[in-house]
Amino acid sequence: MPEYLAPGVFVEETSFRSKSIEGVSTTTTGFIGPTRYGPVELEPELITSVVEFERIHGNRRQLAFTDDVTLHNYTWHAARAFFEEGGKRLYISRAFRRPDDALYTGLDTTIDLGTGTAVSNEYNDGHARALLDASANPKTDTLSLTARFPGSAGNLRVRFSLRVGQNVLSFEDGTPRVGALLARDVVLIRDIQSPISSPVGTGEFYLATWDEDVQDWKFTGGAGSPLFLASLQENAGFEIRVVTVAVTVIPMDDPASAQTWDGLALDPGHTRSGAADSLSARFAYDADEPAKNRDVPIIVSTQNLDDGVEVLGAFLDASLASPIMSPPLDSALEDPDSPESQRSLEVLLKGGSDGMRPTADDYKGQQVPNTTRKTGLFHFEDLEDISIVAAPGSTFGYENGYGANAATIINLLISHAQRMKYRIAVLDSGNGQTLGQVRALRAKIDTSYAALYYPWVKVLDPVTRQPIFLPPSGFVAGIYARNDVNRAVYKAPANEVVNLALGFETNLSKAQQEVLNPEGINAFRYFEGRGNRLWGARTTASDPEWKYVNLRRYFAYLERSIDKGTQWAVFEPNGEQLWANVRRTIEDFMLNEWQQGALLGEKPEKAYFVKCDRSTMSQNDLDNGRLVCLIGVAPLRPAEFVIFRIGQWTGDRK
Repeated sequence: MPEYLAPGVFVEETSFRSKSIEGVSTTTTGFIGPTRYGPVELEPELITSVVEFERIHGNRRQLAFTDDVTLHNYTWHAARAFFEEGGKRLYISRAFRRPDDALYTGLDTTIDLGTGTAVSNEYNDGHARALLDASANPKTDTLSLTARFPGSAGNLRVRFSLRVGQNVLSFEDGTPRVGALLARDVVLIRDIQSPISSPVGTGEFYLATWDEDVQDWKFTGGAGSPLFLASLQENAGFEIRVVTVAVTVIPMDDPASAQTWDGLALDPGHTRSGAADSLSARFAYDADEPAKNRDVPIIVSTQNLDDGVEVLGAFLDASLASPIMSPPLDSALEDPDSPESQRSLEVLLKGGSDGMRPTADDYKGQQVPNTTRKTGLFHFEDLEDISIVAAPGSTFGYENGYGANAATIINLLISHAQRMKYRIAVLDSGNGQTLGQVRALRAKIDTSYAALYYPWVKVLDPVTRQPIFLPPSGFVAGIYARNDVNRAVYKAPANEVVNLALGFETNLSKAQQEVLNPEGINAFRYFEGRGNRLWGARTTASDPEWKYVNLRRYFAYLERSIDKGTQWAVFEPNGEQLWANVRRTIEDFMLNEWQQGALLGEKPEKAYFVKCDRSTMSQNDLDNGRLVCLIGVAPLRPAEFVIFRIGQWTGDRK
């Protein structure tokens, strides 16, 4: 309450409106499954297209697991189906199992390359690795390279191109000056006028630092060190050129998507303004901030190389060890007109692996010990906007050796959706299942927080150019999103065309669906003249009150919208004024829902009621700080069975 201590006119703002509730999004989806690349324990990024998916998680090529299992990239296919069917927002949690059959224990942090064991085959975690100079002894005296994330897509070609800039040395009244020179730049100092009688320091590489004691640039590392700028004489033919490196990363299976970072300083301690920075900073890994540089596909460690001159020396040593480098790299650097091919080194990162096929433990995930990072389904617990979850491809092989894992993953999805309250799990049937087998799968499930779909969808594989069968969940999640945008969340997501479908693994008849539908198994069917359609909208609940998918999803929408829109009421004085404000806020929201056609009833009072007064709260509730509001809703159920009764009529009958 404001204080009025001195006489005067006081103008204050006040509000005469009730608080409003804004409907939450119901289309954001989370997929969990193996991919060819990408983070395992970092927080998932929001993806809005297949292009973004491929940038983060690799392309569409098949996954080659080390346990002699090759599978279609079901997560990529699901993301593609999701966006093609109308989805807009997607999160991916990557499930990865180490090739050595060890449980995941913080893969992204085990990349310490400070020892010679960095490239040992005994240390197999799925990362591709390489040394700039494989013959270096000890191994720590050269640069080591590691793919930032595990996966076969981490097998890369990396090209280092050393570049010598323009002369930055000039003279003003006989006093040497340098422009565009920064502390810890590596420079080439040479005498181009009289090389035969050149003084000490000609044609050498130095590290430039500013000496506070003498207030002059000092150059160290080359012959005659230290060399000061003031010692250079005008007309002696000296020039100073800054040496930088450009790094080009070229995926082995997609050379067209190569990326280049130019103008990087060689010294590990160098700091540049703008887009450029040092080689080791741009391609660094920070254990305290692992998301740093997550878009950069490799990690470059300078290991025991302390300054830029030593890093440059590692490049020169690698060129001498290379059987194809001619002339030597240092000679090419001293010639400003040398072609880039003579100033470049290429390294091949090898050993990247897709790991083993993930098991239920990998889908479940964990809290990485001693960190705030998570894996698996734990990722999605921190993302409040997700409304749909699925594990595309996790049921492949349900009837052929993977059934125990697939059944456990289904239970994990259901448990996750129930725990998060405002989500629904889209469940896949197994590939190649018969009606009896999918009914047996369904018989083990009883929840309103999940919906099961059968059979798998036939599409044209853009990788093999052959028809393949894909799990339904990616298509269904996209159809959910399209239905919500084009119609509304209260409309059943069924009788919808499956855009990418060429057909289905099993062509169901009406008689077959009459067996599946009462058990809550949603079918895809082909109709003559109407195409391939999703023809079911039931949950896996035995409770008839929560029989339909749109009911579960609509109540999740209402509950979460009210949850978010009434947070202002917490810690307000718990009395009549607050109760009236809460009632008015929720009634306004429900009235808007009724006007949009979401509720059953020709009048608002028949469609919903909101009670928040002494009849809903006891004195014990008030004493314990509880405000209890009772909301009744008359939702619309889908016209699942449209019945027309027709008979003969004669004109003289009443």
